[in-house]
Amino acid sequence: MRITPITAKHDVALEHHDCADAVLNAYGQIRGPWTVLLHSPTLAERIVPLAPFFWNESVIESRVRSVAILAAVREQGAAYVWAAQVTTARRNGLREEVIELLRNKGDPGRLPAEERDIVIYVRQLLRGSRVEQPLFDAMMARHGAQWLVELTACVGYFGLVSGVSNAFEVPAPADGDKLP
Repeated sequence: MRITPITAKHDVALEHHDCADAVLNAYGQIRGPWTVLLHSPTLAERIVPLAPFFWNESVIESRVRSVAILAAVREQGAAYVWAAQVTTARRNGLREEVIELLRNKGDPGRLPAEERDIVIYVRQLLRGSRVEQPLFDAMMARHGAQWLVELTACVGYFGLVSGVSNAFEVPAPADGDKLP
């Protein structure tokens, strides 16, 4: 890591213990990008509620959401976030075939339409900061505005934590799923 990681509540000033508690409540421990983000407790405090929202309140079904998350994290090449999210994706019922395709940045053309379109949507958004109109229209027709807004925000959130993890070289867990 490029800075000293914050790994315990006592590593932050007393006035920011509520923020550390929020991270602990969400994740059970202070790990990964949170070991960096807590260097800016006010920022961390604003970001931490997003993960539980995506896990528990989003209209996007968990397995499908995992496709988008892994696609986003893989585009960013974030080893720590990948390892953490592959475990979650498996728990959400994502097939190994999809995980392997995303790990290797493979051709999503052989996936079912819903998964294929999500992978292409994420790749277009992250590679070119745009989504082509026909794909956008197809996904809007299939899922509606709220779903598509939440999918796009989820991709952005995981881009954010991936960027923090990469910039500060947060190491992947030794026993976690590895990127090539």
